Amino acid sequence: MTGGVDTTVIAAFAVGFISFISPCVLPLVPGYLSAVSGYSLADMKSGDRGLAKILLPAIVFCLSFTAVFVALGMTATGLGSTLQDSRGTLDKVAGAIIIALGVFFLLTPFVPRLNKEWRPDALISRAGSGGPLIAGAAFAVAWSPCVGPTLGTILSAAATQDTVGKGGILLAFYSLGLAVPFLLTAVAFTRMTTAFAWLRNHYLIITAISGAILITMGVMLFTGELANLNIKAQEWLDDLGLNFFKSV
Repeated sequence: MTGGVDTTVIAAFAVGFISFISPCVLPLVPGYLSAVSGYSLADMKSGDRGLAKILLPAIVFCLSFTAVFVALGMTATGLGSTLQDSRGTLDKVAGAIIIALGVFFLLTPFVPRLNKEWRPDALISRAGSGGPLIAGAAFAVAWSPCVGPTLGTILSAAATQDTVGKGGILLAFYSLGLAVPFLLTAVAFTRMTTAFAWLRNHYLIITAISGAILITMGVMLFTGELANLNIKAQEWLDDLGLNFFKSV
């Protein structure tokens, strides 16, 4: 047996969810869902829609942006592998970057330019005409700068992985953190939009907690404690028979 995929994937999923609830993404979810499905917001609110007709395009949309993010993750790992002979230095550099991104994330509520809601109406309108596959790829490319602190955190972590496959898996879980709430919105639009309102009302607290998590992750990577935590987590999962991250 050898160690499997780093259990940092759990953090990657959480960071993906943090990206989803950011002011850059969350307000645009209904618009994107409407564009890729062809249903109006009024139809989705009323429930006057076919579930399959809205869910299938939403799945294609999510798979499309996942493919782009996974490619970015594998690229980051490939670049990081050139520094594998200086693994300790790479971990410290990546940890320092993640700490800086966490601090940057904490500052976003207090700097208007960093906390604005994006309203790219032209991009959303083109999402409908281009289909969910093109819309998903466009979302990944256009929103990469917008979700920079969270995406940058996972790309930095991916750069420290041993193989490009593991880097890709990290970004797949990051994408899953974005995709799950998006797909839940397609299935239960009214309930999820109500939850969105609660998240917006408590965004300051959520930002503080999320920023603290990013900084903690960076400090642990910088000091080497993240690797130790990963080993302990895999041992704990082994004891429970739930270590899905182990490969034979």
